[in-house]
Amino acid sequence: MLKTVQIILSIIGITLAIYGLMTQDYRLNFLMILFLGLFMLTLGINEFRRERNLYGWFLVGVFIFSVYVSIQSFVLV
Repeated sequence: MLKTVQIILSIIGITLAIYGLMTQDYRLNFLMILFLGLFMLTLGINEFRRERNLYGWFLVGVFIFSVYVSIQSFVLV
């Protein structure tokens, strides 16, 4: 189940990145950052399951930072 969520989130994030690069329209960058941050959260959950806590906390920290940046970018748009 978590593997399919990872695949879906990464495909959405990469699709938004490719769209932004091809059209030079960067208004949706906050969504790209949000989806890639959610992808990092799912990776962190997997690392906690494997009992690799340090790497899991690092990925959760990256998720929190990316959500902060995404919300800040959304407010400024």
